[in-house]
This record gives sequence, C-alpha cells and structure tokens, in this order.
Amino acid sequence: MREKLGEIDVLINNAGQIVVGRFENQDTEAFEDAMQTNFWGTHYAVLEVYPQMRARRFGRIVNIASIGGKIAFPHLLPYSASKFALVGYSQGLRIEMLKYNVLVTTVCPGLMRTGSPRNADFTGQTEKEYAWFKISDSLPVGSIGAKAAARKIIRALSYGDAEVHLGLSARIASIAQGLAPGLTADALGLVDKYMLPSPVPGKPELQKGSESESEVTQSALTQLTRDAETANNQT
Repeated sequence: MREKLGEIDVLINNAGQIVVGRFENQDTEAFEDAMQTNFWGTHYAVLEVYPQMRARRFGRIVNIASIGGKIAFPHLLPYSASKFALVGYSQGLRIEMLKYNVLVTTVCPGLMRTGSPRNADFTGQTEKEYAWFKISDSLPVGSIGAKAAARKIIRALSYGDAEVHLGLSARIASIAQGLAPGLTADALGLVDKYMLPSPVPGKPELQKGSESESEVTQSALTQLTRDAETANNQT
C-alpha cells in the first residue's frame, strides 16, 4: 500500500469501546477490553507510523480521547480509566515528538450525536442505563453533531493544536474539574446517588443499546440521536 500511495502523513486514532453500568456490575474483563481498544489500539497504530514520520521530520497524529479522560463520570469507569490512560499517553507523546516536527493532537469530545448509543454495551439495569445515556446524547445544547465535530478536528489537525475540547459539555466539565475538582466529584456523586440506576445482584449479561429500547428511548427526548443513527449508518 505504501508503494502505491506513499508514506503516511496523518494518523487519526478513532476506535473506541464503552460499557455503561455501575462499578458493581462491571467485571475485570470490561476494564481489560476498554484498555485493549482505547489505549493499546492507539499505541500499536502509533508504532506503525512513528518511525517513518520521525525519519521524514513530518507527521500529524490525532488521538480521539474523551472528556471522560479528563474527568471521571459515574457508570463509565472502565471507559474513563482507559481514556485517562490515552490522554496521558497522547500528551506525553506530543512532548517527545515535537523535536521531530511530528505534532500530536489530543481530542477530548463531550457528548456527541453520532447515533452510536444503540451499538454500545450496557450492564445492570440495561433499559434504565440506556435511557439516561441516550437522553444525554440527545441534548441539543450540551451535545455536538458529528459533522461539526469533524470540522473542528480537521482544523486542529491542520494547525497542529496540542488539545481540543469538542462541545459545550466538554468545555464546562474541563473548567469545573480544573477549578474545583472536589466540588465536581461531590456533584457527580449526587447525580450517581439520586439520578442513576442502582446495581443488580450477580453478574448480569451485557446488552446492546438496540436490545434495551423502551418507550423513553423511542420518545421525543431522543429524537436527535435517532436522527443521527440514520445519518451515520448506525442502524
């Protein structure tokens, strides 16, 4: 492929995996799977392109992390742990690659309307977990559409920005975490205690979002996400 198309100038690491549910209903395998995709997948891809980028003294690497890699959200612990690892890796990689003119950009999206919740994995009270996740994804002000996000990512790549936050929710969360980490954690603890589903006993089976639909997730509250499902071939 390289003989036909030439060397790789840009690498965008965008693969991601998520399991939504309480810590009590997440097993060790969920953490391992998240790390394999969200962290190690990026690392192995970087290893493939880094030597020739360094030799040519040019390259762009974009790592799609998450605001969940800057601040931990309840019911997303395996995801957040892997994204925290990715953010640290991406930031450190930029520091060490600057001398070779290889610019690494860390992208931290907040809520994004990609239509992907139906293909995410859920555990515990799956219908309730899917409902809050899909409704959050549909918030018109707090979430960002896929096309708008893509434009911002390309712009950051072109300018070689160190880091970019996508969406209002990501910017607010990053500021809150930086200014008042204790207060932010306490606030999220209240959300977890009073608004999110309780755990179920034993080891529940994983279900896709598409297997956890309810009247709530098919209501007007999730219309934007359902539109995104069609637009982004998630159906």
